[in-house]
Amino acid sequence: MNLASLDLNLLVALDALLKERNVTRAGHRIGLSQPATSAALARLRRHFSDDLLVRTGNAYELTPLGAALQAPAETACALLERLFTSRADFDPATGQREFTIIASDYAIAVFGADLARALHAEAPGTRLTFQQVGPEITDDTGAALSAVDGLLMPHGIVSGFPTVELYRDEWVCIVADDHPDVADDHPDVADDHPDVADDHPDVADDHPEVDGRITMDDLARLPWVVYQRPYDAPAARQLSLLGLEPHVEVSVQSFQLLPSLVAGTRRVALIQRRLAQMMTPIANVRVLPCPFEAVPVQEALWWHPVHTQDAAHIWLRETAARVAAALTDLTP
Repeated sequence: MNLASLDLNLLVALDALLKERNVTRAGHRIGLSQPATSAALARLRRHFSDDLLVRTGNAYELTPLGAALQAPAETACALLERLFTSRADFDPATGQREFTIIASDYAIAVFGADLARALHAEAPGTRLTFQQVGPEITDDTGAALSAVDGLLMPHGIVSGFPTVELYRDEWVCIVADDHPDVADDHPDVADDHPDVADDHPDVADDHPEVDGRITMDDLARLPWVVYQRPYDAPAARQLSLLGLEPHVEVSVQSFQLLPSLVAGTRRVALIQRRLAQMMTPIANVRVLPCPFEAVPVQEALWWHPVHTQDAAHIWLRETAARVAAALTDLTP
């Protein structure tokens, strides 16, 4: 296929037609008249030797090929838009730019909020959009990264793309402050927890106390709250490699909800220490070290090579590195 022989305006029309599944609405979306959009559809049908859209009753549906082209067309349009908006220089004080970053709620809370404050102070003409991490990150990392400015993700999940190293974190366990299996002589229990007593009414003989630091046996017998996206929590995968299958009572797609779902229960959860330290003042939970050598968290900003020489993107990467360097050290 010779790209020089293609009209790239057809890509814009293809994306609109596949999204709207209606010629008139697709034309409105991209500023074309209905006849011009119909002509574009005819050209696309000839090119692909496929109808792409077929009438079913009063509506149009995508053919199998049309459905298969929908995601690649959207990605290609986003990539072209970013390619042609690149500039040789960027002045953050006056520049206009929207940055889109894929991130988990953990990364936004621990790092993204500080990055947003830096952009607010230094680049008032910029906008920052965070998108939720989805399965496409592992299914087709290149396509996902080509449509955004970056991905906040620890090492061990994606590879083969340029990165800016940001900060380190570690996995810890959290249990309720008044966990009924935690005894007074627990070394991590302070004297200001009078509600944890030896004769706690909820402590039954078949609930042995968490003795000192939490153990692997404790993790095996206690109910769990887990984060639903395993590629974001490699420590959870590590447990299965150690032969431990947690008894899951609750699963959730948010790291920040883990403490509130642990508080006031016998549950346990794995969470990053930085986030745990942010959440403990508002959730009645206690942070305990993991009873196994959990893989550390090395957070990074990943990006597609197409952005490497873009001046605005270079500024974003440098700013991200500076913000990360200012994060406080981990405290035990």
